[in-house]
Amino acid sequence: MKRVKVSNNVIRRLPRYLRKLDELSESGVDKISSRQLGEQLGLTSSQVRQDFNCFGEFGQQGYGYNVSALRAQIAGILGMDRGFSSVLIGVGNIGRALMENFCFADWGIHLAAAFDVRPALIGTEYKGVQIYDVAELEAYLRANHVDIAVLTVPKTAAIAVTETLTGNGIDAIWNFTNVELTAPNSHTIVENVHFSDSLLSLSYFVAERRDEEAAWAAREEK
Repeated sequence: MKRVKVSNNVIRRLPRYLRKLDELSESGVDKISSRQLGEQLGLTSSQVRQDFNCFGEFGQQGYGYNVSALRAQIAGILGMDRGFSSVLIGVGNIGRALMENFCFADWGIHLAAAFDVRPALIGTEYKGVQIYDVAELEAYLRANHVDIAVLTVPKTAAIAVTETLTGNGIDAIWNFTNVELTAPNSHTIVENVHFSDSLLSLSYFVAERRDEEAAWAAREEK
């Protein structure tokens, strides 16, 4: 697939399109227009077309988009057909929740192994995934090709584990440690996930609405 430089905003919208197309397919919808797709995602039809045009011509004028074909094209753009391998480091509350409730395979990622420091977990399996001693992480990375590391260790261990990962050529880190990680001296891509971000964004919008309502009420009283 030919790769062109695409804005981060467009890339962030692609998984939203994918989820919506899955919903449409499950509902028996075979085709959809850019206007209809945009309306269901809170976007304009022009924005939808511009996003897809970054990767080529997907639709057919006067017909719209074939839902299954468009889903396959977006999945390919997102690398879901590449067979990427991952490991999870830190089988605590968040790590177990991901292993139990998030199906990596559904998104084209194979969760190959997990790592922890607790003796009671080492050598066991959780949801079919073998748990190793984190002391074996470096040796495992050298012996096995791993594309993505899922980092769910305590904050105090985040930097040290990240250094091990970047030092062994890991391509990407999905970081749930609540530490803002960067890897400026390596080729590793870091995706920092902070659960508080979306909640605080909601808090901002609720506060904004309350302020607007209060200002409107004050004007009405005059």
